[in-house]
Amino acid sequence: MIEKQLSAQVVGEVKKAVVGKDNAVVKVLLAILARGHVLLEDIPGVGKTTMAIAFSRALGLRYNRVQFTPDVMPSDLTGFSLYNKATGQMEYQPGALLCNLFLADELNRATSRTQSALLEAMEEGKVTVDGVSRPVPDPFLVIATQNPAGASGTQLLPDSQLDRFALRLSMGYPAPADELELLQRKLRGGAMGAVGQVADRAQLAAMRDEVDRVFVDDEILQYILHLVIATRNNPGLAQGASPRAAISVAALCRAVAFLRGRDYVVPEDVRFIWVDAIAHRLVLPAGAAGSTQRAVELAGEILNAVRPPQLR
Repeated sequence: MIEKQLSAQVVGEVKKAVVGKDNAVVKVLLAILARGHVLLEDIPGVGKTTMAIAFSRALGLRYNRVQFTPDVMPSDLTGFSLYNKATGQMEYQPGALLCNLFLADELNRATSRTQSALLEAMEEGKVTVDGVSRPVPDPFLVIATQNPAGASGTQLLPDSQLDRFALRLSMGYPAPADELELLQRKLRGGAMGAVGQVADRAQLAAMRDEVDRVFVDDEILQYILHLVIATRNNPGLAQGASPRAAISVAALCRAVAFLRGRDYVVPEDVRFIWVDAIAHRLVLPAGAAGSTQRAVELAGEILNAVRPPQLR
């Protein structure tokens, strides 16, 4: 399968820049193949931005990056109209969102108005300026980074925005051996220059089409639904996963099956992606301590409590 081989090449290229985070690299690719967006949550300096840039290079995607601060305006993302004195007309000036891969760096430092402008592009695939809607390029994906809540200048992202991300991943500190390799690469001139393009937009579209053809049995869909309903009935949660979350999990499971060389989904595919796809969508009661880690624990407990189907 050519598309399967191509996906492996993409992973290999990204790993030239991102050392020791193979699981995170694979899961970012899963989200891309499933037409989802990714939230990378971690402390500064562990490679979140490097991950996004490496994927843009490996897939031949035009990318823009915005470092979010409170003074970033919605028009910086969507664009704006500017009067052209020569023609006497207002002309649209594209904003940062008019690209294939948008890197929203430290998203949780932005104001709610600016985050709302990003939401429209993520959910509806368009930006609106002066009452005129314009589609974002195809493909379009957002890789957002955020520092943990409580870090200087940060605020919690609203639930409605978190629900738009297919996955929330954490990079974490590298293992000592991986960090040594990272230091050696940097001293030799940096690793990003080694990342080459191995696919283009047409090939990415072909891989996505192949993922869309992966078969999902009704028993698998019922399994996903039982898991989602369990989040809504859990006494430790104030709010469970939405129908959008169930749709996103099903799409991600197709991508998992594709990368594993199958044209059908099995329960293990659901189990592989469940916690990363669901934990950030769960809302704990007000005042709950350690909300991020507790949500991860509850998502895992729900996964272990719901019995997977035995496919024939």
